[in-house]
Amino acid sequence: MEQVDLFASLHVPADRIAGIDEAGRGPLAGPVFAAAVILDPGRPIKGLDDSKKLTAARRSELSLEIREFALAWCVASASVEEIDRLNILQATMLAMRRACAGLAVAPLQALIDGNQLPRGLSCPAQAIIGGDASQASISAASILAKTARDADCLLLHEAHPAYGFDQNKGYGTALHLERLRAHGPCPAHRRSFAPVRRLLEPLAEAGR
Repeated sequence: MEQVDLFASLHVPADRIAGIDEAGRGPLAGPVFAAAVILDPGRPIKGLDDSKKLTAARRSELSLEIREFALAWCVASASVEEIDRLNILQATMLAMRRACAGLAVAPLQALIDGNQLPRGLSCPAQAIIGGDASQASISAASILAKTARDADCLLLHEAHPAYGFDQNKGYGTALHLERLRAHGPCPAHRRSFAPVRRLLEPLAEAGR
């Protein structure tokens, strides 16, 4: 992870820099998750990387290490209702603000994966495209957000087994779309997303 030059340019101690990332912007169902992590420079965690590049087993292992060795971490979410009311981008930004605000150690700087910054953070922030692969703190956040969302999908599957949330994680796979057409949306589906909205429009028309 090439981060020494970045830390120096920020003039902020590494133990007061929070990495923030999200998981679940694209799926048709479930909350969107975000995590914030401040790593301990004295207890580095080996193998941190973009969560999408890691196996599920390795993500689970690393999530335990992050929770044990990080100086501070927080996982937050924005609900399906908030996604439909605010739109997915603003709901993602809300989840990021909640994760940053929930840290037990107040950060002096936040590093955000991507090219957009959430408004209203308690500290200055910098957006880094590909940050989940280049900055250890963002990698750690991506792992916590991803593992938390995957665990939530298992709970959604228990509540609504017809849609295969344990396998598709809410994404619009062919099987998920087939089940969606067969059973209609469940409470976990995001009504503002086009594939779900299209199924609801005939029902709305019939009810008029």
